Amino acid sequence: MKTLRLIALVLLVNTAGGCIPAVLTLLLARDTAWSVLLRQEVTMKMHNPPHPGEVLRQLCLEPLNLTVTDAARSLGVSRKALSSILNGRAGISPEMAVRLSIAFDTSAESWLNLQVQYDLWHAGKNRQALHVAKLTAA
Repeated sequence: MKTLRLIALVLLVNTAGGCIPAVLTLLLARDTAWSVLLRQEVTMKMHNPPHPGEVLRQLCLEPLNLTVTDAARSLGVSRKALSSILNGRAGISPEMAVRLSIAFDTSAESWLNLQVQYDLWHAGKNRQALHVAKLTAA
C-alpha cells in the first residue's frame, strides 16, 4: 500500500491548558479518493500567519493564567523582553525558542518555524518593491 505523508505545523492545547506546538505527520492510504499524483511531502504555507507572540499569549500564557511578569521570571528573561515578543515588537530568537521549549515542553524548532513563517509572509508582501535582477550562468 502506498502512502502520502502530509506534514503540517499545528498547535495543540493539552488538557492541562498548556500549548504544544508540534509537527503533525499524517499517513494517508492511497485509494480511489486519493490520486496517485500526490506522492511527495507537502508543506503548507499559512496566509497571514499570526505573530508567534500572539500564539504564545493565547495558547500558552492565558490558559495557564500566567502574568507576563510570572512567565518572564520562569523563562529567565526580563518582563520588557517578553512583553516585546507578546506585543509583536520583537521576534523569537533561537535562545528564546530554547527557553520556551523547556518551559512548555515543546520543541525549539516549532517556535522558530512560527517566527520564520511570520517573517517570510511579511517579507513576501514587499516582493514587488525589491529591485533584484535574476542571475544566470554567463
